Amino acid sequence: MWLHQAPKDYNTTRSQDVYRRFVEIGRVAFVRFGPDEGKLCTVVDIVDQNRALIDGPNIRRKAISFKFLHLTGIVITIAHGCGTSAVKKAWEKEGVEEKWCQSTWYKKLQMKATRRQLSDFDRFKLMKVKQRRSWLIKMEMGRLKKAQKK
Repeated sequence: MWLHQAPKDYNTTRSQDVYRRFVEIGRVAFVRFGPDEGKLCTVVDIVDQNRALIDGPNIRRKAISFKFLHLTGIVITIAHGCGTSAVKKAWEKEGVEEKWCQSTWYKKLQMKATRRQLSDFDRFKLMKVKQRRSWLIKMEMGRLKKAQKK
């Protein structure tokens, strides 16, 4: 084996282990920055290494930087560069909104939004509930340790 020769399975395992979501036609993405922040869109075409053409039911068709997008695990079946009406039909057919609402990512975003809107008194009540829960867990663990010693 030469010094600079890679193992036989080097190329096959590297890409599979690291990346699971690729930029592809039909990939649903979450817009993280800009005027459309917080909206879902789908990749219709890839402009160059830094930008993609996006479209969706709640967003106008435009080119956007990959830095502004977060790729989701949802992919819809659409043709390369298809029109807005075709994207909307595929969006509804695949049930993207339902899949998104069931995802853990969406639930975490909703929880953050809810917590952002809490008042001081609501945060205090939440703190007290957490303290009570922690106390109950400690008490039950103590009971289980005593029972295990006997």
